[in-house]
Amino acid sequence: MTIDKGTDVNLARATWRKSSYSQANGACVEVAGGLPSVVPVRDSKDTVRAALVFSSASWSAFVAATKSQDRVQS
Repeated sequence: MTIDKGTDVNLARATWRKSSYSQANGACVEVAGGLPSVVPVRDSKDTVRAALVFSSASWSAFVAATKSQDRVQS
């Protein structure tokens, strides 16, 4: 994969890592870091599909909301 659909982000050399919340059953999400102002996200079981690319601000808001929700449920 070189360029994600709808963006000009080159993901050819992206370094992907699995979520720390990944399950043993293969239900995993991978994110690529180190890209200026964006966070690409993909399904680890289907890495040939285009990644979803979020702005850093949107991704930070999502993570913060998820952490906040997790605290409420605990």
